[in-house]
Amino acid sequence: MYLRDKLNRRFEEEYAQLNEKQRQAVDQIEGPVMVIAGPGTGKTQILAARIGRILLNTDASPSNILCLTYTDAGALAMRRRLLYFIGSDAYKVNIYTFHAFCNDVIQDNLSLFEKNELDPISELEKIELLRKIIDAFPKNHPLKKYRGDAYSDVRNLANLFSAIKQEGWQPDELVDNINAYIADMPNRLEFVAKRAMNGFKKGDVRTDWIATAVEKMDKLLAAIAAFERYQVMMRERDRYDFDDMINWVIREFETNKQMLLDYQERYHYVLVDEYQDTSGAQNKLVRLLVNYWEKPNIFVVGDDDQSIYRFQGANVENMERFVSDYAKDLFKVVLINNYRSTQPILDVSKTLISNNTERLISKMEGLSKDLIASHKEISLLKHPPTLLDFESQRHEMVGITLHVEQLLANGVEPGKIAVIFKENKYGEELKKLFRHRNIAAYSKKHLNLLEIPLSQKVIEILEYIAAEYDTPYGGDEMLFEILHFDFFNIPPIEIAKLSVEVADLKFTERKTSIRRHLHEKANQPPKDLFDKGVHSGLKQASAVLEKLITDAKNVTLQTLLENIIRKAGVLTTVMKSEDKLWQMQVLTNLFDFVKEETRRNPNMSVRDLVANINLMRLNNVVVPLVQVSGSEKGVNLLTAHGSKGLEFEYVFLAGSNATLWEKKRKPYQGFKFPDTVFSSKALSS
Repeated sequence: MYLRDKLNRRFEEEYAQLNEKQRQAVDQIEGPVMVIAGPGTGKTQILAARIGRILLNTDASPSNILCLTYTDAGALAMRRRLLYFIGSDAYKVNIYTFHAFCNDVIQDNLSLFEKNELDPISELEKIELLRKIIDAFPKNHPLKKYRGDAYSDVRNLANLFSAIKQEGWQPDELVDNINAYIADMPNRLEFVAKRAMNGFKKGDVRTDWIATAVEKMDKLLAAIAAFERYQVMMRERDRYDFDDMINWVIREFETNKQMLLDYQERYHYVLVDEYQDTSGAQNKLVRLLVNYWEKPNIFVVGDDDQSIYRFQGANVENMERFVSDYAKDLFKVVLINNYRSTQPILDVSKTLISNNTERLISKMEGLSKDLIASHKEISLLKHPPTLLDFESQRHEMVGITLHVEQLLANGVEPGKIAVIFKENKYGEELKKLFRHRNIAAYSKKHLNLLEIPLSQKVIEILEYIAAEYDTPYGGDEMLFEILHFDFFNIPPIEIAKLSVEVADLKFTERKTSIRRHLHEKANQPPKDLFDKGVHSGLKQASAVLEKLITDAKNVTLQTLLENIIRKAGVLTTVMKSEDKLWQMQVLTNLFDFVKEETRRNPNMSVRDLVANINLMRLNNVVVPLVQVSGSEKGVNLLTAHGSKGLEFEYVFLAGSNATLWEKKRKPYQGFKFPDTVFSSKALSS
């Protein structure tokens, strides 16, 4: 009783802070509800409050509630807010990302899924499989290429197969829809000549356009035909990707009615956050969980204007579909009270987003999304955003630095200031100016481990070992670079002398290589008392590298990497550096990367590892690493993508010009779906 009174008291405190529209969303706990929540309108707040209302007003227990979110961050934010309401019972509410939910379903029913021996496929393994598929194409295959990059369609195939899984499409239905499009081409306006040209009269069917379109569709059909082979190859390797998990659960729910009924009875209330970002397969999963009920207790929150994951398979049509599916009983709420920005900022944002013709307000009658500034402390501020014009990007950086400096001089806390830009390299240059003016800055930079200088040095040593193992004395060019690494502390003049000596011997009977000449000089006895011999750094480098080449066939890859880090002086050099914590983070992540690669392939050699790394570089596969620099109390330097959902009092949006933000992209060379795919059974099944 005490806990319920405590929940009621805290709920009433929170409920009192809600506006009228938010209360409507919280109070309508029965039947289908859609909340269109613009930015800064308190979306997370009403989700948590609605769960509190359900627990207070019904007999449902926390375990009867299922909340599905799009990201781990969303799930964490929801759990934290619930902890305030209901204490430890917050951990009994089922809050998942879609993939985590499906993983739990699979783990709880392993005997049905038989997937306990599978590993998630890596990006590198995915590329390897796709290259093998392309290699196996017959000579006359539409995707077989004999000029240029034979594997240029690897990324296109990966995106296509991912889209098929994310949208829950069946390949045979896709083929039927594409063939229907091809058959209907002569009747479509886009293939009718608008004016007389190239031998065609106005109103004629452009058979040349149709021929080009058919060629593109043939390539798409050929790609779809390879999908099943890709799935078979993954199963042969005991691999899966996260999109497979959702489809496995959907398939089991559709064929095992008792299992589906168990989950339907378990969850009396289903809530979905960021609904605009759900894919077709995710949406289908939700429908299966609630379709037992004629009037299901399904609550979705989303905003089509904030659909940032569309490239990952999400499509805003899900929101339109939800409205049509539950038109009879649907309760709609639009949240327009914004607690984050001033009215001038909201008005400018509206002017920009109004250029999007695909918004829901143009498709749903009577829908208005004009946001109103409602924060008590800032709603009365009427000054518009300030436009600052500079001669160049460098002048802009200086201007921003001076403006920030003035704000700090006026007593503004650094943590309340943010500079938002498109790319990290802008932030790096700005950070140099900040340091020059003694301005503390805080940033998180998403990097590729394979592009960090320290990683590249260690990898080059691995490449050298692999080259020498394959062809003795075949890695001289790399050795010349490696000897310059600061690990060995060799004066460049000594390396130059060694190189000149080798070059002088090139056209004589004593022709040699850098490795061989270095080894001989490092091990020859002194000629006399005054002979100092080879430089100690060169001698040490020769001994270490020879030992590492020997190790390549006698120790595991992990041990070989450890020997490089310890015996080549990498660790010693890192520990003396000013940013040793960051450098240690790089080494740790590099070791973890090699550890994971050898776990996937226990028989991997140094040659295999180097080949994999080169393949990753060729296909722009990233090994992610986040670099955090500065104090959290400093001025925030953020990319536009990294700033989503954050709030600051003073914001500088850098580089606001078309040349930077609207750079022309190369025409998309991937597979394009015809409209019949989206208006047919493939999407609606």
